[in-house]
Amino acid sequence: MPNIYLKHPDHGTKIAFMEEEAIFDEESGWMRYDPGQPNLNVATGNQLVNRRRGRRPTNEGLTTDDDSRRSD
Repeated sequence: MPNIYLKHPDHGTKIAFMEEEAIFDEESGWMRYDPGQPNLNVATGNQLVNRRRGRRPTNEGLTTDDDSRRSD
């Protein structure tokens, strides 16, 4: 009774222990794979989205003697 390795794009990986279980899972979107084979579909590099660093400082671009922000 061999283990059957399955993967799903949303749920990750799992192991089915019976052929009937694997067939049922395949009907639900799971795909068989061989863990010994290299995965050629893996994208290389950083796939994370670049995030903004935050807000700019409020005093950016002002000189020390700039009094345009004063209210008096």
